[in-house]
Amino acid sequence: MKDIELYRQFLERKKQTIQDSGFRVEEKDLNPILFPFQKYCVAKALKKGRYALFEDCGLGKTIQQLEWSRHIAAHTNKPVLIIAPLAVVGQTIAEGEKFGYEVMELDERPIRGGLYITNYDNIKNVVAKDYAGVVLDESSILKNFDGETKKMIIELFSDTPFKLACTATPSPNDVMELCNHAEFLNVMSRNEMLAMYFIHDGGNTTSWRLKGHCEQMFWDFVSDWAVMLCKPSDIGFSDEGYVLPAMNLIETHIETEKRDNGKLFNDTSVNATDYNKELRATINERLQKVAEIVNHSKENWIVWIKQDDEGDMLRKLIPDAVEVRGSESPSAKREKLIGFAKNKYRVLITKLKIAQFGLNYQNCHNQIYASLDFSFESTYQGIRRSWRFGQEHEVNVYLICTDTMANVRETIIKKQNQFENMQKAMTSATNRNIGTKKKVKQVKAGTSMRLPSFI
Repeated sequence: MKDIELYRQFLERKKQTIQDSGFRVEEKDLNPILFPFQKYCVAKALKKGRYALFEDCGLGKTIQQLEWSRHIAAHTNKPVLIIAPLAVVGQTIAEGEKFGYEVMELDERPIRGGLYITNYDNIKNVVAKDYAGVVLDESSILKNFDGETKKMIIELFSDTPFKLACTATPSPNDVMELCNHAEFLNVMSRNEMLAMYFIHDGGNTTSWRLKGHCEQMFWDFVSDWAVMLCKPSDIGFSDEGYVLPAMNLIETHIETEKRDNGKLFNDTSVNATDYNKELRATINERLQKVAEIVNHSKENWIVWIKQDDEGDMLRKLIPDAVEVRGSESPSAKREKLIGFAKNKYRVLITKLKIAQFGLNYQNCHNQIYASLDFSFESTYQGIRRSWRFGQEHEVNVYLICTDTMANVRETIIKKQNQFENMQKAMTSATNRNIGTKKKVKQVKAGTSMRLPSFI
């Protein structure tokens, strides 16, 4: 015990004091459209200068980053750049117009001050020194990139004075993703964070976990440069207007035909290597059930797939569906994704890696997963395209489950538990350290939430 206490004291001495690098803005000078909790977060981010907003889907990260950017541009008389997923660029420009912000899509280099936006694929054309501030919208998307691209983004904006990172879900099974955010925000390098708070997980030198006695200290450290909230009351504000409708999970189980595997029953688990092979083997059973469910309804649907072959088959089985594919041009993808939001199409077929981030699809309250995904974050983000604040109907999510892939669902459950633990730890640290004034107002929910087992 004495050794542990001495080590705690050592860490306290080593702990960096994160200096505010921003400026103060009174809440009365912020856009009056913002809710009180949003004003608090924007003012905090402006004061810190470099900050992260880990806010759940539908809490208004877009208007907060626009307001933050507006003040940075006015304070420095230089432009601010927002970097977002491709499909979110047009949506952000449209929301900016609705709330009184002019957001210009970046073609070459900025010609004047103000707010500019581009997509992550255009990073190579960005001249970082042109901007006083940068916003990474859906910043957890960085982990989907290869190491070189992630490194390029961090290095490209290393000298940018003002930075904001926004995402709903830092990866629940990889707490070290927070290291990437800290490094981007110039808080602490990844290697320093690993040495101070993490330890190798068993014999795997590429896997790290938090040191047990450092957990509270680590979350206190994170809460100094980030805020995490699922609802406004997490930081002491009223939840009025932020009560989600019910979300109904409907699992459809498919028993596959007996395989010639020398066993009495089919295998009930699949590894990452054989995952796509198993999807191909069960494509007919799964997609016939998907088409049966979607064609039985006249309402809007999002159908999540994993393979192009699934899209080919579903377009034949669901005649009024439109598919968004990765091979299409950026303009074609944007037109279809935004067109679905405007009810131009009844059924949208696409992959999570294309449309899981940032899009607002409250116009649709029915989703179906043609196959489960090993990634909890992707599944969670996909569901939250529809199940988000502003949704007026109960959301129905259908999961097509086969007897040969039971372990995929078990993996999602495990990661969901890790995500909940991370949220609790971060929220607790936030409440300890940010010193919010408690303004909680008890609000009666119009509809109770019935959460599925893994959300």
